[in-house]
Amino acid sequence: MSRFRVIPSAETRLTRQQMYDIVRAPIITEKATGASEYNQVLFRVALTATKREVKAAVEGLFEVKVAAVNTIRVQGKTKRFRGRPGRRSDYKKAIVTLAEGSRIDVTTGI
Repeated sequence: MSRFRVIPSAETRLTRQQMYDIVRAPIITEKATGASEYNQVLFRVALTATKREVKAAVEGLFEVKVAAVNTIRVQGKTKRFRGRPGRRSDYKKAIVTLAEGSRIDVTTGI
């Protein structure tokens, strides 16, 4: 028997401020632009954000239908700053697959 309890899919309700706190910024790179062929958009999101929260935030902010959300936690690199060792911050990326017919133009503001 599993020790995890499955919670029925309840709609995640977020305020507008919480949506902006979850979705930090779009990722605009060559690889992210290539993902747009598959109706996907990449966002930098809060480290504590769940897939359900990201889905609710993107649907609320951009008024689109989200088909799937994949998340990646990226560990910060150790780099040198002015000759001294330092460390970049960890961050989380979300690959949001949009439903057929939905589109987000990340070059314009919300």
